[in-house]
This record gives sequence, C-alpha cells and structure tokens, in this order.
Amino acid sequence: MRPRSLRVFDLHPTGSDFEAEVVEGLAKPQKTLPCKYFYDADGAQLFEAICATQEYYLTRTERRIFKEHLPDIAKRVGPRAMVIEPGSGSGVKTRMLLEALESPAAYVPVDLSRTQLLVTSAEIAGALPDLEVLPVCADYSQPFPLPGPMSGSGRRLVFYPGSTIGNFDRPEATQFLKRMAEEAGPGGGLLIGFDLKKDPTVLHAAYNDSHGLTARFNKNLLVRIAKHCDTDLELDNFAHYAFYNPAHGRVEMHLVAVRDHTVRIKEHKFVFNAGESIWTESSYKYTRAEVRGLATRAGLEVAAEYVDDKNWFLVALFNVKAAPAG
Repeated sequence: MRPRSLRVFDLHPTGSDFEAEVVEGLAKPQKTLPCKYFYDADGAQLFEAICATQEYYLTRTERRIFKEHLPDIAKRVGPRAMVIEPGSGSGVKTRMLLEALESPAAYVPVDLSRTQLLVTSAEIAGALPDLEVLPVCADYSQPFPLPGPMSGSGRRLVFYPGSTIGNFDRPEATQFLKRMAEEAGPGGGLLIGFDLKKDPTVLHAAYNDSHGLTARFNKNLLVRIAKHCDTDLELDNFAHYAFYNPAHGRVEMHLVAVRDHTVRIKEHKFVFNAGESIWTESSYKYTRAEVRGLATRAGLEVAAEYVDDKNWFLVALFNVKAAPAG
C-alpha cells in the first residue's frame, strides 16, 4: 500500500528518446553516449556495488563529511525545508540529510529511472511518515514542472551530492547551477558535492576498480542499446577505458573498439576502427578556488564549505541571493 505522504508525478520521459540520442551521439566525430542513461535498474545496482569498493573513495568520504557536519548544515538550512534532489539514486545520503533537518516539509526526488525513483521514494516515505514525498519521473537535464507540498514549506534546498556536478563541463555546470538556483528561488539554497583534485593514481584506481564493476557499469550502456534498439551491436567489440586528463582536470570514461567493425542501428551505420572510442562520461575535479569561481559565475553566495581531513572531497552550501526589497 502506498504511504499517504507519497504522491507520484510521472512526466513519462519517452523511451524513443533513448534511441534517438544514441544515434545522434554516435554520429558525432568523437562518438558519445549520454551518461544519464547509465542508471537503469541494472546500472543503479552496479553503481551501488562500485560505491562499496575500496578504490571508490567518493561515496564514503562524502558520507563522513555529512555525518560530521549535518548539524551545522541543518542549522543553516532552517526548519520546514523543501528538499529537491535531481538524480536521486538510492537516497542513502538524502535520508541522512532529511533526518538531520528540523521538521522538513517535503522531499522532491527527480529521476529518469522510474523503478529506482519509486523504490527510493517509498523507502523514505515509509521511514519519515510526516514528510511529503513528491517523486517526479523526468529528465532533469531538461526543464520540468516542480510540485509543491500541500502543507507549505520554508526554504527550498536543491541537494546534488556525489560529485555528479562533475559530469558537466565548466560552462554546463554554471548553467545547471543557475537553473537549480531558479528552482530554489530567492533565499533558497543549494547543497552540492564536489570531488577535489588529487593524486592521479587515486583517481585512476577509483574508475578502474579491481573487481571490474566500473567496466561492467560502463558497458551496461551497450547492454541497454542491444536490448532497446534495433541493432546488431556486439558487446565483445568494446572494452572499458578510463583515465585522468590533467590538462582538463577530468576523468574520462570511454568504450574503446577492440577491432574494426560496423554497428547498425535501424537504418544508420556507424564504422568503428580499432582503438576508436565512444566517450561515455566526464568527471571534472575541482580545487576549492574553482568551486568558488563557479558559484560566482552562477550568481550564488558560498554560505559554508565542508571538507574531509585528506582534502579529497568538498560539500558546499550555496545561498541563492534574495530578491531586492521593494
């Protein structure tokens, strides 16, 4: 039985978009696939397994930061907050935040994967029965209508943990934060996780775990194409490849063709030479100064910064400037 506090808003992101975006990406000079499609049910499960590996420091480091600093974050956010989370995922860190806040009014998770969204939303609604949970099934990279709680709320807080902001290049990150600031509204806040620049060997290990989970996660994009598109794509023709690009301050994740071959998708044909790659994801790393610069360009004020003892990860609380009086 669905909890009374759970209201679902399904904007029905269409499956046909997936095939169209795959064709569009593979037609580029540098072939690409959208990283937003990593997180179907299998991809989400694989990512949770990656987060538990020794090499993938990001999740456990961010959780430690939250555990230490959530009382201060909650004090700064204030009571009756409405928490908006684009790309909500499993919701572990979200529940930590919601339990720390003073009487939060509503939680609005937004995710493309309806299955994952409903599972996470039901778990949080069951654990926090006084909280209105308003899941939105949508592509948050595009504008979408935002539901509001029936009981009213205090500040709006956009919660974007996990260094997912790193999937955007610098101009895209600025535009994304501007759009999230509009969602939060004047006087609202953004709580964002940033992975900081560090020893490249640490970064390399994080995206090339010894269990091969990241490789499976990356290749799951190809599994989705084979499953949902009219194609002759063969998984064994590609291998996972990830590396840190210091000139651009980012980890790049690719699927590299291991032999010459051609892939057909409907009436489209894509020629791959051995060694040619499909670029599937970027994960930009930041310095603290770069985070502040990003905030300035997005028109945000830095309210607080929280880092771990190794200076590997930063959680930043930004304030959206209030509208001028009168």
